[in-house]
Amino acid sequence: MTTFSAKDVRHEFPILEHRNYLNSCSLGALSHRAEAYLDEFRQQWHAMGASAWYEHWMGRLALLRERFQRFAGGADGSVALLPSTSSALSAVAESVHAMAARGRNRVVCSELDFPTLGYQWTVKPEVELVVLPSPDGATMDPQQYLEAVDERTLFLATSHVFFTTGFVQDLARLAAIAHEAGAYLLVDGYHGAGQVPLRLEEWKVDFYTAGPLKWLCGGPGLAYLYVRPDLIPEMEPRITGWLAASNAFDFDIRTFQLHDDARRFEMGTPALATVHTALGGQEIIDEVGIDVIRERNQTLTALLVEGCESRGFSLTVPKDPRDRSAIVMIRHPDPPGAVAHLAGEGIIVDHRPGHVRVSPHFYNLEEEILGFLEALDAYPR
Repeated sequence: MTTFSAKDVRHEFPILEHRNYLNSCSLGALSHRAEAYLDEFRQQWHAMGASAWYEHWMGRLALLRERFQRFAGGADGSVALLPSTSSALSAVAESVHAMAARGRNRVVCSELDFPTLGYQWTVKPEVELVVLPSPDGATMDPQQYLEAVDERTLFLATSHVFFTTGFVQDLARLAAIAHEAGAYLLVDGYHGAGQVPLRLEEWKVDFYTAGPLKWLCGGPGLAYLYVRPDLIPEMEPRITGWLAASNAFDFDIRTFQLHDDARRFEMGTPALATVHTALGGQEIIDEVGIDVIRERNQTLTALLVEGCESRGFSLTVPKDPRDRSAIVMIRHPDPPGAVAHLAGEGIIVDHRPGHVRVSPHFYNLEEEILGFLEALDAYPR
């Protein structure tokens, strides 16, 4: 077996030529492969105009759905394309009428989840939102969900990987907890897809949202929604659009026939430019392999954590390295100032309240981690 070397793929990502880029959790690096797809899209637009829709672009939508569902471990027809995770969550929330009608109005999430996941329910006065506290500020204990999810619960709605701490949750276990109580498991996977393996059908996840913006290196303006296949026939979204209709090209305003597969959750015309860049990013991820990426990122994360601790920095990360992702939160008295200082040194990271956030990816080198540590250590604290 050939050993992976980041140097073999770095040529694909121009930003790495002039920046120490350690901010993939905010925006994955743009590749030459993605640019080539974008150039192809642009040239087809110039040469063919609207006819490119039928000869090329509809096929690109199908190809991207197929690629992500294979990557996610889903069955054929289990993935829809949407504009954002917010719209994907809305489509799911407005599709579970029968369950909601039986008095299930409770949604359980955690304080470590991205706000979008909670905002979906706070605007619905009929929903009781339960926000569970983290016992240590970094992780969640599955026992907490087990105790909170009951016969009133509609969704156990939480993250695959917490943006706040990088903690990776056991989705198979959470699915079992939800299903035991007769609830759905709804997962925000935007911070997980592309850095940790997915086996959604095997884990019996009901709904999973993700997108190409971050670890999949495909850019903004698009999201993926996986739906467990046996649930699809009973779901009738009340937020919908033209592409959700199987008879869309009949152009008949009087009839609306939902697709038989996950496309029934789709809405209007997707961001075609991002569809193309997402294909380029996904190709590279698939070629390197998610298991290789996970192992590589764990190596970089271990180096980063050890380096921080040896320099006296305090971290908000899971204690067990097996629970960590490539999101490392470093406590700091002046995160914005530290990030600006690092940018001046050509090192790109981000900050969140009270923390400098560092997120290396498979294309980063050990020396980039060491360079970051030296530069951060040089900034007053």
